[in-house]
Amino acid sequence: MTSSVSRILAGARVHLIAPKFWLAAPWLVLGASLLVSLLAAVVMDNPDLNLYGSGGLVLFYVTFCVVYAQAMAALLPFSMGLSLTRRSFYLGTTLFAAGQSVGYGVVFYLLLLIERGTGGWGLAQQFFAGGWYAPQYSWTVDNPAAQVAIFAVPMFVLAIFGMFVGALYRRFGPRALYALAIGGILGVGGALVGLILWLKDAFLGFFLDHPVVALFAGWPLILAVVFGGAGYLSIRRYVP
Repeated sequence: MTSSVSRILAGARVHLIAPKFWLAAPWLVLGASLLVSLLAAVVMDNPDLNLYGSGGLVLFYVTFCVVYAQAMAALLPFSMGLSLTRRSFYLGTTLFAAGQSVGYGVVFYLLLLIERGTGGWGLAQQFFAGGWYAPQYSWTVDNPAAQVAIFAVPMFVLAIFGMFVGALYRRFGPRALYALAIGGILGVGGALVGLILWLKDAFLGFFLDHPVVALFAGWPLILAVVFGGAGYLSIRRYVP
């Protein structure tokens, strides 16, 4: 048991060996997005823009996902060269993603407090508070732990999805990514749009009736389990 835990921890430590740019990239994107949002608020005298600032926060999450896709694709052969099993590396990467997501969630919460304390960075800008088009749909809550979870869980889910994409690439090559993109856009995307149009009232009611904690920190965990299992199955027979 102890040996298994130590191997998983070794799989997590591999990510500290990776280029530091991978760790810094999401924050560089976040800083640029925040700067653009603040400059837009200064240059364009439009109060409605203050509600759209948090759209730049999405870029952080997308970059976080891409980083984990790259990490899985690049570090899996390297970790096996260090005599780590596929399972140890995959679980270690999952553990690292969970710790990183919680840590970043705490940082986001502290930045949210700064945003509130400075009146939206002095420009009434809602970057971390959410509510792009309607402030009443903001993802902010009063409970600090719940707020950290709202920030962290989607981040973790996207990291797991990135791991799945990276594992798929390592196992089946670029063609698998093309198939995933086409299938996701045409198949899943089309089915989802059709379902929304068919069950529009029920679909909207689901989001309006559920608390924000459930929407951001509860239901997405199902996707983490699905993508996590699919990613692990993808690398089980991978041979460098």
